[in-house]
Amino acid sequence: MSSTPLRVGVVGVGPMGSDHAQRLATRTAGVRLVAVADPDVPRAEALAERLDEHPAGRSAGRSARRSTERPTVRVVADALELVASPDVDAVVLASPGVVHEEQVLACLEHGKPVLCEKPLTMDEASSLRIVEAEAALGRRLVTVGFMRRFDPEYAQVEAALRSGAHGRLLLLHNTHRNRSVPNADFRSEMIVRDSLVHEVDASRFLFGEEITEVTVLSPTPTSHAGLGVVDPQVAIFRMSGGGLVTNEVFVNSQVGYEVRFEAVTERGSLTAGLVATGVLTTHATGGGGTWGGVVPDDYRTRFARAYDVEVQAWADAVRAGRPIGPSGWDGYAATAVSTAGMASLATGRPVPVVLAERPALHGAGN
Repeated sequence: MSSTPLRVGVVGVGPMGSDHAQRLATRTAGVRLVAVADPDVPRAEALAERLDEHPAGRSAGRSARRSTERPTVRVVADALELVASPDVDAVVLASPGVVHEEQVLACLEHGKPVLCEKPLTMDEASSLRIVEAEAALGRRLVTVGFMRRFDPEYAQVEAALRSGAHGRLLLLHNTHRNRSVPNADFRSEMIVRDSLVHEVDASRFLFGEEITEVTVLSPTPTSHAGLGVVDPQVAIFRMSGGGLVTNEVFVNSQVGYEVRFEAVTERGSLTAGLVATGVLTTHATGGGGTWGGVVPDDYRTRFARAYDVEVQAWADAVRAGRPIGPSGWDGYAATAVSTAGMASLATGRPVPVVLAERPALHGAGN
């Protein structure tokens, strides 16, 4: 592994991009955050200033200013300018999905590893173009930010399943709930594309197989959903090996951010995510008793450890010159399944998932 720090640029400084920028600047080893890009330049400048004032940033900032006479974190408006910058070795994309294709392809053109937050792109055709461009390049440079693969509980269950001690995985039951989502401009399809997509990748990861069919069912919607929004939704995946996955996605649960699953095998079951944070407690009340734990409000709290492990593992892999984590193919497959899911949402009927031929560059595993 190279001893030289990896110089990283972050594209997009919304909640996820800002979180990644802080992570890279303050608690990712072997990395130096050198630039952020966002059309909202004042917001990007405010983020850069906050990072420069952080104790870790101040230390790096003094050294940087002695040699460059500029802030530690450079701010640009144009994402493509950041990607092309000679002082950026690798890129984290946390920009809107509609611009991912152009930005990921630019990373490939410049030979720069990229960690792209989901979705890889907004449709399977554009995701496939990225897969094909990467295959033509002959190098794996794209990693997609399905952070659940790096969550300690998900990783523990996946390792247990691969050990064979539990026999075959037969059923997987996923639950994914948010406290609420903004009602303005929110559509039912976004539950499939932006939320269920995590269950898509988690199911492929735990089964080690592709999804061949999707059915999305629509129960009576909650009164907290926006007009015309179908929430919650229940999705059923059929895996290539015959296994089944049930998924509940409920984005206006009014409780908090809950993600858990139960994997049912030939010799028992494995359950993860029952208590995301805090300690499970009991509490006596006048009418009997209650039990429970702390339910986080935000995905960045529930998966904080997963994000830290993911970014550190990606940075280490880039410095070592080897690929790691969900690939461009995984991003394409997830987009294809989501597209089929949106079609099923409209009809309530099963929709097959048909994937292109998998390039040799991406091997045979998930």
